[in-house]
Amino acid sequence: MAKKTSVKVRLVPEAKPNSSFFYYVKKPNAGEKAKVKLKVKKYNPDTRKHEVFVEKKLPPHSK
Repeated sequence: MAKKTSVKVRLVPEAKPNSSFFYYVKKPNAGEKAKVKLKVKKYNPDTRKHEVFVEKKLPPHSK
């Protein structure tokens, strides 16, 4: 079986990290881009504005 080429990360608003809204995106897990934290400008429906979203760790998994 082949190794995964990307990993799932969560993007949260930079201004308010504990906001109820976030995005999930895929990020490569090898190469130069894997070492850089993502910083993307996306729409936040809570504030109804475009804001900067930053990468955070996924929450702990529960079964």
